[in-house]
This record gives sequence, structure tokens and C-alpha cells, in this order.
Amino acid sequence: MTRLFCFLALTVAVILVGCGKPDFSDAEKKTIASLALNTLPSLKPDTTNRFADVPAAAALGSTLFFDLGMSRDGTVSCSTCHKIDRQFQDDLPRAVGVGRTNRRTMPLAGVARDPFFFWDGRRDSLWAQALTPLENPLEQAGNRAAYAHYIKARFGERYERIFGPLPDFSGIPSNASPLGTDAEKAAWNAMSDGQRDAINRVYANIGKAIAAFERSIEPAQTRFDRFALDLATGAEPKGDAIFSREEILGLKLFIGKANCVTCHNGPRFTDNGFHNTGVPPVADLPPDRGRVDAVAQVEADPFNCLGAYRDGDVSACGELRFMVKDGPQLIRAYKTPSLRGAATRPPYMHAGQFSSLDEVVAHYAKAAPSVEGTSEIHPLELSDRERAALVAFLKTLSE
Repeated sequence: MTRLFCFLALTVAVILVGCGKPDFSDAEKKTIASLALNTLPSLKPDTTNRFADVPAAAALGSTLFFDLGMSRDGTVSCSTCHKIDRQFQDDLPRAVGVGRTNRRTMPLAGVARDPFFFWDGRRDSLWAQALTPLENPLEQAGNRAAYAHYIKARFGERYERIFGPLPDFSGIPSNASPLGTDAEKAAWNAMSDGQRDAINRVYANIGKAIAAFERSIEPAQTRFDRFALDLATGAEPKGDAIFSREEILGLKLFIGKANCVTCHNGPRFTDNGFHNTGVPPVADLPPDRGRVDAVAQVEADPFNCLGAYRDGDVSACGELRFMVKDGPQLIRAYKTPSLRGAATRPPYMHAGQFSSLDEVVAHYAKAAPSVEGTSEIHPLELSDRERAALVAFLKTLSE
């Protein structure tokens, strides 16, 4: 009788799984619950930017984000690469501004929760990150003095209502920057310390306004979140919250055998860390060593958390003060991207090396050695069915 009961129970379990019914252990359920969007904590205040949650600052930041005038030639804005209808990215292997860059545009949903920014983490705040493309010769290619003059001419009243009086611009050249052309550098060096500080403060506030807008961009709920919530509450899945047998297998692989959840964890499916996963370089691009070269850049940035333009006190600077600064693990290490929405935004990796999720899964299964440094991943035996199931699950993270 006992044998008959066990046989019947096993048969029912197989039938349930075959119909797409969830069949997970308590440990699996706990992990799945930790990935659901409803566990995403409220956004913490950014004490380095006292305007981060000021609506007027966010409104000005939105205007600047979409303003083509925020570039050298009037043809590029933040939204050129961060397209509002494409998850604030551009679908290109490498971003194109005034010129063609060497990196993939990252989406912006939930970005305000990152401790470091860009693929290599070369900036330590959202507002410092927002400044970097403005002067990058391949992106918006402008200079900070020109931006300050532009703000005064077009948005002076709005700026002053938020940040206070603009400085006296008399005697300040139209074009000047420590990072620009030789002429712009010469003009910058000819300015007094007070003039340079005044321009830097206006420039920092531009970044703080843009960051205030970007803080409002949050990830949207997906099929996975509805599935996870039903699983956690014991509710009967309905509509698109019902997972297929293939999607359930993919989820089990994601949190189990394939070990994806080791780095792609939490409700944003990222650990915010930097890892060498053996992603190959792109031919004809300059050498790119990832995090190992970015450490010096974030430390040298005058707009970093330890700099003069941070609001608040130094207690906010723990990430910068205690970051890992050297070690072989930083060589060709890149940020773990969020997987939310990933299925609908190919290509993948820091320079668009892979055109599909199938290629991404194949790369991680093969685990080829890194061209420099040591890859953290190891070969994984996955059948064709298992690879397809992983991709099917990843698609549930997109609307």
C-alpha cells in the first residue's frame, strides 16, 4: 500500500511539472522570492546630492537629458543613446554620439541604486556619471565652460530657483575645460582658481539635476514577478503568470545548476560587482582592461565622493574609500548588468560581443579562458534543451 501511495505521489508530481505547475523546494522558493521586484527596497536618499529628490531639479534634469544643445555641435543629447522607448539604451553594439564609442550603452532602470557607474565603475555617483559623457569627445564633446554659459542663457531662472545665484561670468571664456582641446585647456589654465571653482560648481549641478531625473527611472514588473508573487503566496497562477514547463526548467537552472544567480541576484538581478567572465575583446578596438584601469580614474575624478563638490559629509563615501583597488581579479572585470528587460535589448556584453541570448548562454557554457587575467566561470555541461530553457526563462524578465 505504501509503495502504491509513493508511486501515485510521484506520478502526480511529474504530471504537475509537465503541465507547467511550479514544483520547487523551500530553498528554491526562498531564492525565487528574493529575485522578485516587490522585494526591491525604497530608494535611499543620495546625501552627496541634496537636490536628488527635489522635483524642480528632476524637471530641469529631464529637460537637459533630452536637450540637443547639451553637446558641442547641437546634434547629441543624453537621450541620443539612452532612448526613452528602448529601456533608455540604443540597441547598438557600441554607442554613437559625436563619434563612435568603444562601449555598449547601459539601460537606466534602477541605475540610482548602483554604487559605481559605467561598465568599469569609473564614477562613484549618478551625478558624477552624468557629467562624463558631456565632455567625452566621442559622446557629447562639449566643455564645462560652454555648458555653464548655455545654462545661464537658456535656463538661468530655473537654475537659480533650484541651486541659487549663478556666478559672475564676466571674464570667463566661452570655451574652457581641463579635459578639452589644447585651446580649451589653455583657456582653463588661464582662469583664476575662483573662476574654475565657479564653473565646476555649475557643472556639478548640471550632473545633479540630470541624476535627479534619472532616479525616477525604475524597472517595471514582469511575468516573472507575477509568477514569483503567486509562488510565494500560494496563489493559483493565472494568465501570463503561468510558466511553461520550459520556463520552469530554465528558472531551476538559473538558480541551481547553471549558477547564474551567483552574480545575477537580488530584485535587479545584479550583484553590482565586477567580474572577468572571459568575454572576448572586439577586433580593432583599443585595449580595454575593465575595472583594473577604472580604479585610478574614479580616484582622480574631482567630482567623486571625496571631492569638493559633494553635498553632505564624508560618511557617504564608504564605497569609494573601501573599494578593492588592485588584484588580478580586476583585470578585464566588468559590471554585472541587470537582466531585467535583457531579452529585448540585444546585443550583449560591454562592447556588444554577442548578438543573442543563445550566444550568451553558449559562452557561459563553454567558459573559454580570458585573453588577460583569469575568468571566474567554468565549463558547464548543458544540453540543447537546457540552454533553450534558460533563454526561455530570461525572456520572462521582459515585458
